[in-house]
Amino acid sequence: MKVTVSRKAHFNAAHRLYRKDWDFDKNNAVFGKCNNPNYHGHNYELIASVTGEIDKETGYVIDMKVLKDIIKSEVEDAFDHKNLNIEVPEFKDLNPTAENIVVVIYNKMKAKLPANLELEVTLYETPRNFVSYNGK
Repeated sequence: MKVTVSRKAHFNAAHRLYRKDWDFDKNNAVFGKCNNPNYHGHNYELIASVTGEIDKETGYVIDMKVLKDIIKSEVEDAFDHKNLNIEVPEFKDLNPTAENIVVVIYNKMKAKLPANLELEVTLYETPRNFVSYNGK
């Protein structure tokens, strides 16, 4: 029997959506206010959901403290109060859209989980705009 457990987290980060190979006018036409050369920020909300079999000895799918620690090291410490374009290596050549951010977070977290556990990450950029990724 598979069960899904989830943990919420929060981080604040700034970014600018633009392509270095486009001029300002084209970036502005595509990305609008998100192309602000002075950057802009979001209070991101994250839900990390882990699915797997319940361990017969512990009764856990995953120890929530372990999941909390993975989120802290791979997401909060890496992204919180950072400028994603400038301070986060994964976005050196990758536009930090919500879609790209959720995939980066998924890859960082999945690498720290046992292979038998499934992961889905949902990232809220605003209360109304959110993305999800499960590796498929």
